[in-house]
Amino acid sequence: MNKFIIGVDIGTTGCRSVIYRQDGQILATSCAEYPLYTPFTGWAEQSADEIYQAVVTTIRRSVLESGLTPGEIAGLSFSSFFHSIMPVDSAGAALCPMLIWADSRSQHYTEILKQRPDSNLFYEKTSCPLHPMYPLSKLFWLKYERPDIFAKAVKFISIKEFIIFRLCGKYALDRSLASGTGLYNIKNLCWDKDILKLLEIDESRLAEVYSTVHYFPLTPQAAGLLALAADTPVILGAGDGVLSNLGAGAIHPGQCTAMIGTSGAVRVIVTEPLVDLKQRTWCYNLTDKYWVTGGAISNGGIAFRWLRDKLAEAEQQTAAELGIDSYDLLSKYAEQIPPGSDGLILLPFFAGERAPNWNANSRGIFFGLHMNHNKRHMIRAALEGIIYRMFSVYSVLEEVSGPLQEIRVSGSFTRSQLWLQIMADVFGKKICVPGEPQGSAFGAALLGFYALGIINDLRQVDSLISIQQSVLPIPKHHTLYQRLYQIYNSIYWKLQPEFAEIAAIQTARPE
Repeated sequence: MNKFIIGVDIGTTGCRSVIYRQDGQILATSCAEYPLYTPFTGWAEQSADEIYQAVVTTIRRSVLESGLTPGEIAGLSFSSFFHSIMPVDSAGAALCPMLIWADSRSQHYTEILKQRPDSNLFYEKTSCPLHPMYPLSKLFWLKYERPDIFAKAVKFISIKEFIIFRLCGKYALDRSLASGTGLYNIKNLCWDKDILKLLEIDESRLAEVYSTVHYFPLTPQAAGLLALAADTPVILGAGDGVLSNLGAGAIHPGQCTAMIGTSGAVRVIVTEPLVDLKQRTWCYNLTDKYWVTGGAISNGGIAFRWLRDKLAEAEQQTAAELGIDSYDLLSKYAEQIPPGSDGLILLPFFAGERAPNWNANSRGIFFGLHMNHNKRHMIRAALEGIIYRMFSVYSVLEEVSGPLQEIRVSGSFTRSQLWLQIMADVFGKKICVPGEPQGSAFGAALLGFYALGIINDLRQVDSLISIQQSVLPIPKHHTLYQRLYQIYNSIYWKLQPEFAEIAAIQTARPE
């Protein structure tokens, strides 16, 4: 008898619910988007209620589309984005908008933490570099900038806890998301008492932490909303990044994943927590047996979207008239420009930057502009600049975790043959594209099958994943890109004081 799991992936700008059969086949899928609010420079907020409605809608649609009876679905398993935080009252209602990973308003408090004589202990305990994306810094911002809200908060929770509370009636957090807060001790597997003491919050104001394969039953009310049977198991699941590795089948030594969606990341699965003495990478939990080490960049597809929205209105209109995706049209335009964009380089730091240098003050730069450059050069330079940043993380990860023989890619960028070729050429490595297009949702479903005993080893993913395409580097392009990458890196390091100064000007609130 076939078993079915709904893999629910709560992303930054949208969610998808996908029903998988235990052999990996997709039976039904549904997607929905929700807004990201950026009222001031450095702010990035979302409504938890809007995300919850999207989750409910997509799950229900996928169930009805599948034609399955509620009893045929073995469970729900969740993936969600890391590093969100919001205060809630005793009824579970948000006291302010949710601060997400892209929110850097707490940079001032991050710098205060970095200046402490014991600042290294934060990373040593949590494997999270000090950076405003982490809930650790965001809680300090709330404590000092919104003291009334901070005092009223009964709990400080992520989007995952918000969803689980509404579906199961309990505040519960998986160890994966907990390990990405900057508050969780990865050695002792608990909320770190010293860090909580510094924040002056009691452990009771945080959710209880469980294994990523732990599950709770749906409440009857939630089951009715979702068109599922009451008591259907809800598997807590993990963060989207670590599940993307699992969903791509990159679970063995020497394999890594490179993902570009809204953001981007390079990751490797390891069998124990792994930290970097230079604090350039993080390490988050996947299961009781596996951890994932890597680095994420803030400016992946979001930088490409900025270019589309701000500089390519005419191209969007043309794409609409032709009935094609605007990104596909922009990629076709970029193909008309030679590798290296005739010497135009983009540092795509529109949302600051995370790994490997953790500089929230960095800003975007087009370098090398001359009269012969046009919009199509800028489009290609954007694609190349994002890959340069991915390569910087990959280089550090090889240094930390050892040689990487296979790179598996996922995310929306895999739709662009040009972007895949640019990655192969910059990295100088073969790029492998798995056949499964829903990486994090599939990873969540696999974890669900494992949690419920339907499969007995996560390495069974090998039999469910095939490589759809391989892209080989072109040697002369690799040589050129390495030269340009050195310039790119040099510009970044020479502008550190200027990054800090311009960020201070941009983030200063009007009198």
